[in-house]
Parts: sequence; C-alpha cells; structure tokens
Amino acid sequence: MPQGFSVRYIILFSLAICGVCAVFVSSLAVSLAEAQDANKLIDRRKNVLMAAGEVESGQKLPPEEINRLFADFKAVVIDLSTGEEVDIDPDTFDQRKERNDPERSSAAPTNNAGVKRMPHHALVYKKINTEEQLEMLILPVEGYGLWSTLYGFLALDEDLKTIQGLAYYEHTETPGLGGEVENPRWRALWPGRQAYDENWNPAIEVIKGPAGPVEDDPYRVDGLSGATITARGVSGMMELWLGENGFKPYIDNLRKGAA
Repeated sequence: MPQGFSVRYIILFSLAICGVCAVFVSSLAVSLAEAQDANKLIDRRKNVLMAAGEVESGQKLPPEEINRLFADFKAVVIDLSTGEEVDIDPDTFDQRKERNDPERSSAAPTNNAGVKRMPHHALVYKKINTEEQLEMLILPVEGYGLWSTLYGFLALDEDLKTIQGLAYYEHTETPGLGGEVENPRWRALWPGRQAYDENWNPAIEVIKGPAGPVEDDPYRVDGLSGATITARGVSGMMELWLGENGFKPYIDNLRKGAA
C-alpha cells in the first residue's frame, strides 16, 4: 500500500469512483432510451413493409423513407378473443411482453406451432387507400421451428384470403436449411396463395417437396429442403394464428364491416 493513504481513504475513494461511474452509466441509458425506442419502431415498420412487398429484403433505407412508405399503414391493437379494436397505443404496445405476463395472457390451445401462451391482445397493421378502404392486412405470426421461435409478418390482400407476402425477421434457424425462410426465392412462392379455404378455415401449409402453381395448388407452398421441422413449424403457426384462437375473430369482423 502506498505510504500516506489509509485503508479508510482508499475505500472511500473507491466508493466515490463507483458512484460517479454508476451515475454516468444511468444517465447514458436514460438519454439513449428515446433513441432506442425510435429505432425499434423503425425496424418494426420496415418488417411490415417487407411483408407487404413495399421493401425488398436487405434493402437499406433511411428512417425518413421508411416512415414515408409506412404513411399508408395504420397500426391497431385488437382483442384476440372478440376481434375488436381497442384503445391501446400501438406505438408502445409490446406483444411479447404481454404474452409473457400471466395476467395478460392465457395458456395456448394445443397447437403445432409450439406456442405455449397467447396474449390477450395483438398488434396488426392495415393499409388504407385514399378512399379510406382496407387494401391490405398485415398480421404478426410466430411459432417454434427446429432451434428457435420464428417471428414474422403475413400480409393478406383486401379480400382477407389471398396472401400478399410473408417475411420473417427474427430466428436462429440453421443457415441454408431452416434459415431459408428468409430466402427471397422461397418468399416469392407465397403471394397469390390462399390463407383460407372456401369455408374460411385456415388452409395454407408448407408441404414436403414442390407444390404446384398458384392457380392449381392455392393452399400449398414448396417445402424447405432439409428443414422439415422448420417447415412444419411454419404450417403450424399459420394454422394457429389464422384460426379461432388467433386472428379469425378479427377477420370475421372485418368481413362483416364490424371492425
């Protein structure tokens, strides 16, 4: 120990340094929180635009351009059980946080997507045309693949049946196998397929092997080579989220003009 410095002095000096560092880190976190929230919002909007076919995968766009393209979209929070739109701020609503909150979620029904809990509310996006009519509906979908939960958006055309696009933005599936859910060539197989059959039952599925052209095989999509379990997960999440425990009540309300 250097001469002239007591143990008490060293302890107090160390505590003072720790206190200053703690205040600095806390202040930095608070000052960056607003910017982080803004970045999360921009990222969410970009993923919605990808599903809608307005932005290409990997395309670099400044926040101003993303917000401009997103101007035609309206985010709304819905009650999954009733299919009604509710007065919850979509910019601050966190669907994952609600799903993980036992007081704001319920045990999921038996499903093939590996989903354990369902939130009471969900965030959806509506593209509105200049005549204030629904042009497209974008739904968040999630489910378990081989190694991870896949998060994405499914876009439906104005008829609420025809698929406009699909985009997955978060997962840790194996590159070249399950990770092919991000491949633009596979995603290009989805537009024009039908999410529901003639009786409005969820019908779209990923099969093993190739599917036929859209006009001849509207309810099936090519499988993912070497990634059967991931493909089953995609089929399972479509069945769950398009069904009665997912967005079907809301879609029924839209069809009736009640939403």
